[in-house]
Amino acid sequence: MIGRREWPALVVFGAAALAPLVIRDGFLLDSLILILLWGAVSGAWNVAGGYAGQVSLGHSAFFGLGAYSAALLATRFHQSPWLGLLVGAVLATLAGLVIGYLANRLKGPYFGLATIAFSQVLLILASRWRAVTSGSEGIPVPFRPGLWTLGFQSKVPWVYLILALAVCVYLVARYLETSRPGYQLAGVREDEDAAEALGIPSRRLKVAAIAVSAALTSVCGGLWAQYVGFVDPFYVFSVDLSVRFALNSIIGGIGTAIGPFVGSFLITSLEIYLRATFSDFKAGLIGIYLIIYGCLLIVVVRFVPQGLVGWLGERLRAVGRYARA
Repeated sequence: MIGRREWPALVVFGAAALAPLVIRDGFLLDSLILILLWGAVSGAWNVAGGYAGQVSLGHSAFFGLGAYSAALLATRFHQSPWLGLLVGAVLATLAGLVIGYLANRLKGPYFGLATIAFSQVLLILASRWRAVTSGSEGIPVPFRPGLWTLGFQSKVPWVYLILALAVCVYLVARYLETSRPGYQLAGVREDEDAAEALGIPSRRLKVAAIAVSAALTSVCGGLWAQYVGFVDPFYVFSVDLSVRFALNSIIGGIGTAIGPFVGSFLITSLEIYLRATFSDFKAGLIGIYLIIYGCLLIVVVRFVPQGLVGWLGERLRAVGRYARA
């Protein structure tokens, strides 16, 4: 049975599934794909950052591992990108286990700095190891038609493929909201010392959360590389990309299953609109869309700190109490 918490997701994902049936414009379909993809990768970040309280600012490391795994296997070894997704997920999981174990005792900004350092090490490695990664020139991903090679002539298959990934990420988040391990993880996030006193294995849970988050992020990175057709080390390993994952979750509602997708819809739509509107302005107005974008983000974070999902939930509960009174 579908509960009240599932209805928003049903509306969001149902609308996304029906959109290709009525929309034929390539630009709008591309925007929908990006909204779902950034929502999925932000939901993956939310597994560690929201539910486990491990706020990572270097999550682009796992995204880049997935992107490079898929791109290198397709270009260097002529293998299916599906294999690249699997390899990337395995590598990201191992990296997540190592980072989670070594940085487990770090909290707050120190854990965030450790993840940033890891992503920058991978950036330097990818940009300097020219024999394998082509260095700072990046890797163009060849287009090979077919499902096995993820070469689609239309954007419609991409919509449903990314939608399936988004639903999987959402289901992982819902599992954490309703399961015993999820409740234990919430206890560790709120008060780790008290959780350990109750016998909850906090260290094991946090490392597992980071590993799952890393694997999901890697899959998102691999699909992004195939969709865009080019992997640039300075983009896929950038701190800016990691901040984007965090902001989508924080603005939409950190620690909620649907929050990252709401944040992605708001931020990605706003970014696309502002870039299209102001990108042609000349002289001092170049980049003005970034200023507007940043100011709006500050306003939302300042006045809606619990995220849009939390704010809407409070309004609906207040209306319900008023109606009963």
